[in-house]
Amino acid sequence: MVKKNRKIRKSSLKVILFSLCILIPVIFISFAAVKSYMAGHVSEEPSPKSSVDKEVESKEPTQSADTEAKEEEPEVIEEEEEVIEQVTELPEGKIVYLTFDDGPSQYTETLLAILKEHGVSATFFMQGVNLQKEILQGSVKKAVEEGHYIGAHSMTHDFNKLYKQNQFVPEMLETLQLIADITGTNPKLTRPPYGSAPGLNSKQSREPIVQSDIKVWDWTIDSKDWALSGQPGQIVQNIKNETTRDTEVVLMHEKQQTIDALPDIIRFYKEQGYSFVAYHPAHHFSINFQYDDRL
Repeated sequence: MVKKNRKIRKSSLKVILFSLCILIPVIFISFAAVKSYMAGHVSEEPSPKSSVDKEVESKEPTQSADTEAKEEEPEVIEEEEEVIEQVTELPEGKIVYLTFDDGPSQYTETLLAILKEHGVSATFFMQGVNLQKEILQGSVKKAVEEGHYIGAHSMTHDFNKLYKQNQFVPEMLETLQLIADITGTNPKLTRPPYGSAPGLNSKQSREPIVQSDIKVWDWTIDSKDWALSGQPGQIVQNIKNETTRDTEVVLMHEKQQTIDALPDIIRFYKEQGYSFVAYHPAHHFSINFQYDDRL
């Protein structure tokens, strides 16, 4: 009986061991399969984003665009610097500054068209009473846009007010401010009506100009166009006769006879090898009848 029970226990133990041998691999394989499934499931399903994560993600395109823009900025800056260098660099050789007084006027647009046709830059000295006329302000803006310089020629062009009543600086400052308001530029250059002599003969009269940081330009050549109505040929001849320097500043006015003479004036200077330049503060030089280097 005892032997029989021992046989039964041995048989049961064999069954248990056999079962364990089968179950353990099955359990292990099942656990591995579950683990693999869970790993695959987690990798396929994105984790939920917080509101902060979503906000950052939504800004990424803008930030990327900003980054691209910032990477391009050095190129833009370099191009701007090159433009500035081209504008401020004076050409070598002989130079002529064509200047026109008393605008803006009904002739400004025609003058600009001729200058543009010939690829020429010039300098305009304009009066405040004319700058205040809204109908003419478009021409003033156009002049600056096309590369010309606008300086001041006083508000009234009145000798007594400017020189005897000491209104030169106040009138010029008012005119310069008008130009700035219209064009967005910051001009300092002025041309005294009738020239700096005799109006600014005394050093005392010039001191307020120096203190106001105003610059004064007269001229090297007087075309006398204002007195030569209907005589464009004589205007051209006057200029030819007086052209003797490597740097010339030619006084002209916004007149019909000047318009008629201008193409021939431009051709003459081109034939003589002159480059046409508009005034630029970076290359200011003293040219006044008082020989005052402060102006």
